[in-house]
Amino acid sequence: MPKGTIKLISDRGFGFIRTAEGKDLFFHRKGLEGVDYDSLREGKELEFEVGRDRIGRPEAVRVRLPQEYKDAR
Repeated sequence: MPKGTIKLISDRGFGFIRTAEGKDLFFHRKGLEGVDYDSLREGKELEFEVGRDRIGRPEAVRVRLPQEYKDAR
């Protein structure tokens, strides 16, 4: 599963993840799984899957904390 870090987080319910390849992917709070949007901060690492928006552009979906963070709890 790809990982990236939050590059930008908006107070309007969306943000951008910088992938390991250096690309920026849009994500929406509706795409989060098991993580509270209000707890997200720039620089935080996330896992995600790459999907497509309604007009075919790539976006991060099924966005969640990496497994190692979950195991550390």
